[in-house]
Amino acid sequence: MSTLTKQDPFSRLLESAPTNFTAARILAKECYLAQGIPLAKAEEYKFTNVGKKLEQNITNFFNADSFEVSEELIKSSIFEGFKGDVLVFSNGKFLPAHSAKIKGIEVSVLSEKSDLALGSIAKPEKDPFAALNQASFENGIFISIPKKAQILKPILLLFFNQANEGQVIQPRVWIEAGDFAEVTFIEQSVSLGETAYFVNKVVELKGGINTQLHYYRLQNEGKPVLEVSNIESDIQKDARFTSVTISLSGDLVRNNLSFNLLGSNSEGNMYGIYLLNGKSHVDNHTNVDHTIPHAESHELYKGILADQSRGVFNGKIFVRQDAQKTNAFQQNNNILLSDDAIINTKPQLEIWADDVKCSHGCTVGQLDEEALFYLQARGIDKMQAKGLLLYAFAGEVLEKIQEESFRTYCDTLIQERLGSKF
Repeated sequence: MSTLTKQDPFSRLLESAPTNFTAARILAKECYLAQGIPLAKAEEYKFTNVGKKLEQNITNFFNADSFEVSEELIKSSIFEGFKGDVLVFSNGKFLPAHSAKIKGIEVSVLSEKSDLALGSIAKPEKDPFAALNQASFENGIFISIPKKAQILKPILLLFFNQANEGQVIQPRVWIEAGDFAEVTFIEQSVSLGETAYFVNKVVELKGGINTQLHYYRLQNEGKPVLEVSNIESDIQKDARFTSVTISLSGDLVRNNLSFNLLGSNSEGNMYGIYLLNGKSHVDNHTNVDHTIPHAESHELYKGILADQSRGVFNGKIFVRQDAQKTNAFQQNNNILLSDDAIINTKPQLEIWADDVKCSHGCTVGQLDEEALFYLQARGIDKMQAKGLLLYAFAGEVLEKIQEESFRTYCDTLIQERLGSKF
């Protein structure tokens, strides 16, 4: 790890940070200064030179101010068929006045919860960007679902971003769910304008016993946008957490996703699609930590890369010595549509227990020419046949989205990109 320059420009953010969460911010600042922005030699960012991109594109090094969001803009940005509650953000800052009052759920500005154990899940010592966010974010959202609450309607976290060239946006989200609670979140960002800015997002999810949490993400921001996200969840006894990430756009995107399986019969599910063209770069780093016996995890990421795009997948599964009877599955499959497209994939298992069922693997290839010929022989033109095959490849991940309206919306976006619609 190393700083961008001799005087780290992000020090301006650290110096101007708010004073709430004092202890958590001091710890995070120390962690950030000890790590610095990762450059090319940093092992965890080996194939994603975030430091170089930031140096080239981010010049302001202050958090972007929030801006006025109209009701018309909110309504026009919600995807068709959505029937749930909407929580609105402007440049990462929660806007209570434009957000739904959800019955049975506590939703508040994060700064009102100064006694919260901020950073206890997404620990600042694990990643410099998580540390930077914790040390200098200006506002965020606190969401608490009480015990046994069955939230049947999905909750949409709608992020509007409109920053000046080279500014920083730092959303901070804390979600906690009591025992036996059930809830679905959908995260969607809307870029207004075509400037290059840096989104540094942290989401901490704390589930109780037997909670059922779903967290779906659509990354489809403007092409010049740089984004790093740290999303981490503690999963307790008998609980299940499912994450689905759909990445379609952005200059450089780094997704750090971590599950901590802390109770028996817990389950963590990670699914993702990255559908890239142009010079987009998407890096998915996942981490599943099995700490207890009788828990399981399932992970499937699929990539379709065209033009000069680049994908990175680094999935780590840790099975601790006491985590007997673990069942862990990890797979990464990729299709390259261009000689210039690149994928770096590294599935990893580290196992210290001896009574486990674990598997991992990856594939990289091109379209099946025989299947393509078969479809063309039945009257489907080559481009549409190609799109249908790619859509079938991606469909296995789309099926993991249980919220029908969001699945349909993502399905449409992917079909349009692939040219598979009749």
